[in-house]
Amino acid sequence: MRRAQSLTTTLGLLALAACGGASKPAPVEPGPPVDAPVDDAGDDDPPEDEDLEIVSTVGKFDPDEATAKFAPHVPALNACYTDQLARRRWLGGTVELTWVVAQDGTLEHVRMSRSDLGAWPIEQCLLQVAQGVAFGKPHGHGKAEVTFPVTFAGGSVALAWDEDQGLRAVGGKAKDLAACAKAAGGDPANVTITIYVGTRGKVQSVGFAAPTPIAPAWADCAAGKIGAWMLTDPRGKVAKLAYLYHPVATDDDDDSED
Repeated sequence: MRRAQSLTTTLGLLALAACGGASKPAPVEPGPPVDAPVDDAGDDDPPEDEDLEIVSTVGKFDPDEATAKFAPHVPALNACYTDQLARRRWLGGTVELTWVVAQDGTLEHVRMSRSDLGAWPIEQCLLQVAQGVAFGKPHGHGKAEVTFPVTFAGGSVALAWDEDQGLRAVGGKAKDLAACAKAAGGDPANVTITIYVGTRGKVQSVGFAAPTPIAPAWADCAAGKIGAWMLTDPRGKVAKLAYLYHPVATDDDDDSED
């Protein structure tokens, strides 16, 4: 089965640091969107038939139309960040919001497909704002995906820990998150967990992203448990790490090995 066509564009949000907190971020004009090709892997070639009419089973959006629908929501997305930034000037990163829109224009879901922001309250706010973006009916004969990356730059940069440092810091603590599956009705897979660690190894902030929607109940539960962790002390700095929770092979992984 063919996948929904994906439309990707970039809209940056730059947060400028100021005394006593962050000033209002200035939105950056979106760059030219790129229409992603449809993955036809596994499709059988249709038989040659002069009377055969081939109809695409995917939809798509015009890049300019999608950007015009998205742009009015930029101030609200900006506010999600600035209203909760407080003194955490080290907090920043890029999120990718992905909408799946049915052929009739209704929103099937919106998800945080990627994020290294590491702040679940802000990410949750961004998702709530994103629910209100109406792209209309896709062109074509099927559902369509729209992805907008949005960047928030903090006033200072946290110390980045590499994958090995992150794995050592988390250790076996990730098993605590299995208890959150009951509250959420299941355990999400391939969740990228971004964590900020401060004085004495105390977790300062945590956020989530995954290729499929994450149940808010799971994220609330996981944020609470991770917030109680004591990790490696970054010794006077704020460190940032990423940890992949519940890794599961996907069709995309299989395709990349062919």
